[in-house]
Amino acid sequence: MKTYILDTNVLIQSPAAIFSFDDNKIVLPIAVLEDLDKLKNEDGERGANARESIRNLEYFRQTANLITGAPLANGGSLRIELNCDSVDLPYGFKDNCNDNRILKVCKGLQNKGEKVILVTKDIIVRLKAQTMSIPAEDFLTEQAPTFMDQYTGRIEIDCPDSLFDELSRGGINPQDTFLLKADGAKEGVDLVINQFVIIRSDLDRRKTRLGRFDGKKIVPLKTLNQEPFGVKAKNVGQRFLQEALLEDAQSAPLVIVKGTSGTAKTFYSLAAGLSQTINMDLNSYRKIMVTRPNAQFDENIGYLPGSEQEKIAPLLRPIMDNLEVLLDKPNQSRFQNEVEAKKKIESYFNQGIITAEAINFIRGRSITHTYLIIDEAQNLTPKQVKGIITRVGKGTKIVLLGDPQQIDNPLLDEKTNGLSYASEKMKGSPLCYQLTMLPDECLRSQLAYDAAQRM
Repeated sequence: MKTYILDTNVLIQSPAAIFSFDDNKIVLPIAVLEDLDKLKNEDGERGANARESIRNLEYFRQTANLITGAPLANGGSLRIELNCDSVDLPYGFKDNCNDNRILKVCKGLQNKGEKVILVTKDIIVRLKAQTMSIPAEDFLTEQAPTFMDQYTGRIEIDCPDSLFDELSRGGINPQDTFLLKADGAKEGVDLVINQFVIIRSDLDRRKTRLGRFDGKKIVPLKTLNQEPFGVKAKNVGQRFLQEALLEDAQSAPLVIVKGTSGTAKTFYSLAAGLSQTINMDLNSYRKIMVTRPNAQFDENIGYLPGSEQEKIAPLLRPIMDNLEVLLDKPNQSRFQNEVEAKKKIESYFNQGIITAEAINFIRGRSITHTYLIIDEAQNLTPKQVKGIITRVGKGTKIVLLGDPQQIDNPLLDEKTNGLSYASEKMKGSPLCYQLTMLPDECLRSQLAYDAAQRM
């Protein structure tokens, strides 16, 4: 049996972490309780998770003795451990630092013969643990694979040339498709529902068609000839993206788009949202709601001066930039100059066609008939993403956008962020479309693409 000692940051990300270690011992140092006590009155996600963790501990306090150990349903136990004051720390480690007090508990229990593993999201604490010969690891329960191994929502396959045109005549049976190897061998394929497909003829690989696996057949894309809000798809990725974004909220209430910057994730999402909100023939949504979290946003917004819109305006600047491009297209003569484009954007906000919200203001609400764009979703925790997705009301479509390789939250990485977590958990859902934009689909500029490849 192992003894897992949890750091505060594990509970702050996932209050249910204490139930994730099977039939092993869970130990919380008293320093963790002191950290939770300091955080419990905070606004935002950290405060909410601290309070939930405290409520979990209160339940066990009422039913068992947390000092000697409370039994868990999975066969393990949970207890609180006082500081092991007699344990010596390495030179330079301060005794009054809570991280070091946690390390003292680890070493003290290790000296008693327990098989100790420290679980912390803090890399520095894991490094400190190594200097003291204490095994340490990240909280793995909510981890997705590395970015390169994550689900991309797309695949290239081959089919017999004789069946190539069947796609436009009702669809192709996936059992008739294969992967054609360099040596000519054919390998079967397993498709995921709503996976986008590039189909090539086995006789002429220049012949290609685009489709989507609907769970039974590979069917043709429905939106190839559409141009949402005047935007025309410029590559395969954008054609797939357009299909996902223009599918109605009943069929595809969740769209997850990952990929490097410059691949028009935000731009295309806004275009699709505007086309379905403003167009009277479609009139699919009441409004577009946009939010763009970052590492400090949730905890600091309340202390900034001004209204909610003024507080979040700096964080939504990239959204505004994209709207200005969408609304100022010389080739369509929509507006004569940038000033008129900005006035149009202001009118959209004033009429409530587009609204901007803070992530912590979305929590606890039921959002209906809304096109909800969450940009930079890689900076959300798995719990935050779950809280947002499970709040979706009737007629709402959620679009999660982000790059798991560009994370600002110090406690998240490409495997533990909410975007990657949602992608892996929702893989195979008939209600979710997913797509990873490729680096060579970057349209920002030749320099941006070249730098992304080199740097």
